[in-house]
Amino acid sequence: MPQSFSVTWDYRCPFARIAHDHILTGLEAGADWDVTCLAFSLDQSHVEDGGTPVWEEPERYPGMLPNLAGIVVRDRQPELFRRAHRALFSARHDESLDLRDRAIVGKVLDSAGVDGAGVLAEIDAGWPLLTLRDEHTKAVDEHAVFGVPTFIAGHEAAFVRLMRGPRGNSAVAIRTVEKVLDILVGWPELNEFKHPTISN
Repeated sequence: MPQSFSVTWDYRCPFARIAHDHILTGLEAGADWDVTCLAFSLDQSHVEDGGTPVWEEPERYPGMLPNLAGIVVRDRQPELFRRAHRALFSARHDESLDLRDRAIVGKVLDSAGVDGAGVLAEIDAGWPLLTLRDEHTKAVDEHAVFGVPTFIAGHEAAFVRLMRGPRGNSAVAIRTVEKVLDILVGWPELNEFKHPTISN
């Protein structure tokens, strides 16, 4: 039976990119995982208590655009989601493209084999913003999620900061994700394990 878990994302976060790179590389190599990618808003996580939620004034937060695009592809064309997910992360972190720009997001999606104009039209319809709101709020309410990437399995959740991607090595990707899951599910007593320095 596949191992089921969820992982939050916001395309702006380099650590989310690393974690999702491991997951996508593992899945492409046939890893037996049932993964749900959950959209999370870093903008909302920085709104002060009592402040206006980002969903109520989205025009002030153009950085949500790629997340909304990811939601559309995930929910409307799931067979293309992995490709689009990787392309959006790569556009932000490898090409330093401005994903607040609708034209750029559309081109990135087109390059991944997705109808970029169609995705933008779905965003304009409004439902992806409501989906982002609901997923973010549920993650916060049920698991006290505060950032990305957060791995969630059953009742356990943990923010995980991996320092290196798999660099195309599927064995590394699978081993890395399964180590995370082993600790998350099998050793929830470990709350924090942080190196004071970053090794090369």
